[in-house]
Amino acid sequence: MKIYDDKHIKNIALLGAPKSGKTLLAEDMLFEAGIIHRRGTIEGKNTISDYHEIEHERGNSVFATPLHTEWKDYKINIIDTPGFDDFAGEMIASLRVADTCVVVINAYQGVEVSTELIWNYAERFNKPVLFAINQMDHPKADFESTLASLKNHFGAKVVQMQYPLNQGPDFNEIIDLLKMVLYRFPAEGGKPEKLPIPVSEKEKAERLHNELVEKAAENDEKLMEKYFEQGTLDEDEMRLGLKEGMIHHDVFPVFVMSAKKNMGTGRMMGFIDNVAPTPRESKPEYTIEGKEIPCDPNGPTVLFVFKSHLEPNLGKLTFFKVISGEVTSNSELINSQTGAIERIHQLFIMDGKNRTTVDKLVAGDIGATLKLKETYTNQTLHAKGFDVTVNPIEFPEPRVRVAVIAKSKNDNEKIGEVLGKIHQEDPTLEVEYSKELKQLILSAQGELHLTVCRWFLENTYKLNVDFITPRISYRETIRKPASASYRHKKQSGGAGQFGEVYLKIEPYTEGMPEPDEFPIRGKEVIDLEWGGKLVFYNCIVGGVIDARFIPSILKGVMEKMEEGPITGSYVRDVRVMVHDGKMHPVDSNDISFKIAGMMAFKDAFMRAEPQLLEPIYDLEVRVPEEIMGDVMGDLQTRRSLIMGIDTNGNYQVIKARTPLAELDKYSNSLRSLSQGRASFSQKFVDYVPVPFDLQQRLAKDLAEVEAV
Repeated sequence: MKIYDDKHIKNIALLGAPKSGKTLLAEDMLFEAGIIHRRGTIEGKNTISDYHEIEHERGNSVFATPLHTEWKDYKINIIDTPGFDDFAGEMIASLRVADTCVVVINAYQGVEVSTELIWNYAERFNKPVLFAINQMDHPKADFESTLASLKNHFGAKVVQMQYPLNQGPDFNEIIDLLKMVLYRFPAEGGKPEKLPIPVSEKEKAERLHNELVEKAAENDEKLMEKYFEQGTLDEDEMRLGLKEGMIHHDVFPVFVMSAKKNMGTGRMMGFIDNVAPTPRESKPEYTIEGKEIPCDPNGPTVLFVFKSHLEPNLGKLTFFKVISGEVTSNSELINSQTGAIERIHQLFIMDGKNRTTVDKLVAGDIGATLKLKETYTNQTLHAKGFDVTVNPIEFPEPRVRVAVIAKSKNDNEKIGEVLGKIHQEDPTLEVEYSKELKQLILSAQGELHLTVCRWFLENTYKLNVDFITPRISYRETIRKPASASYRHKKQSGGAGQFGEVYLKIEPYTEGMPEPDEFPIRGKEVIDLEWGGKLVFYNCIVGGVIDARFIPSILKGVMEKMEEGPITGSYVRDVRVMVHDGKMHPVDSNDISFKIAGMMAFKDAFMRAEPQLLEPIYDLEVRVPEEIMGDVMGDLQTRRSLIMGIDTNGNYQVIKARTPLAELDKYSNSLRSLSQGRASFSQKFVDYVPVPFDLQQRLAKDLAEVEAV
């Protein structure tokens, strides 16, 4: 295969709402370029992009799939991405390595909530954007309404490049405002005739062409001067101005097409070739220290891994972008995060599951390799002697969580190992064993994300599991001071056990004055790993307890704090004063004073008005204004405190604080309430007291469990 330099490579990500037609557009691009000779269909389960078994079952994309075309001396790397926000990790990783975003719009739905979410990601990475209004052949296609929705959401930077002369099932004609011609396609699609613009459309086409000229001229001072002098620009000058506008996020060109009928795709590909920026023209990558990494084929080799995936019967595929230099087969590179040396045995250009072997890839190109041992998504490989780490992708926080239980006890250990492998491929799936909850917790972007994870556990790894609602990470504390004592005495022949402890406990707050009730002989401030503090005072006088037993008392207190008396949750923000006790010259030992300290603390805790705390999350819900009332009403049933409402484009952003206990299945509820038009994000903020009736119920539940 021909090796393309960085001046003849274009990297695009196809993004869009579900059912907008991204996969068929990718199929049509490969067909137009002659990479494939027959176009597949979603119904036929034979597209190049959606080749995984789960994608065939579901009828939509689950993974971001790299593809390529060769079009008029340019190589266009294409990444077809999923449309559902549950797979945001796939979209974000693809955006990171793309140089242009092609946002596919359904011609009869217009801008959807998924389009808005995708736009937010594109803006975050500040990538050039062009819009492809697809499905112009649909009976309900409405170009003017769809264009208006684009301009309404994304402003005057949305620029018409084309418009359909007809739409709906008879769609076959496009007026191109850059070339000022009419494209008429044959019934089977493919190469169109180039015809003069009809007289009836001349005035409209001229007006829109002049608007396009003005928009192109705005992005370059020299072009603006020429435009003022001559009143127009030629086609090459317009391309130059449009490219500058795209690079600086000032121009968002709009194309029309029907990928299903193979009409209009080739024209957009020609525009990508001629106008979309190359990797060298795009914004550079940066190191974690903030230093620029030039896209230079003569520089030291740097690869950024944006995706890894385990293929059955093949092994682990690692997808990367060459940030700098070049990579050849048998290259030895170093993983900057792990220090591991990796040998690149083979290089591939991927088209779905099809692999084309190449000997070399240069800066700006995208490729893949097999069976790297210690390199995963979001990691950097670099040449020896050039220690550099590409600034990693920041993936979104998970929004749903479940506890994972194996149906067979023999699989318990294996499940954690397998989920760890899945996390390395997909960092937006997080897994941890919670010592506090005694559960294996899986966190994901949404219910659909969890469904796909379960599919892989059951079908690829042959593990049958249940997903259940996880326990809540409550915390326990106290509201008033209390004192208690406990004598531990045990005699069973020979040496016995004896230890007696008197202590007082108080609620702890930052900056509170030192206690003055007892003399302080020692103080230890412990930052608890689960949050909050324990402040422990040794107030023993007269040697009633030997100093060597004080650490044992502290150990007993700490053990009880790991399993609080109300619900078995962690205890926090308490200070303890050990001020009296007794010991025996023979029978006292560490275990005696540990038990005495533990039981005295438990007794004092229950007298100190114990308080249960629950985790609270900041919630942001993006919702269309017309259903905001329904969403807010639902939040209030979840004990939410509404903090404010902001406007973002055509959406209202509801900011609320909601207990984690009330967020179970919220993703499903919100989708049902909004018909999939709303989205949300959540972030832990604090622990706050639970209502008294809820605390009583939770304590009762624990007592019933312990009784069993």
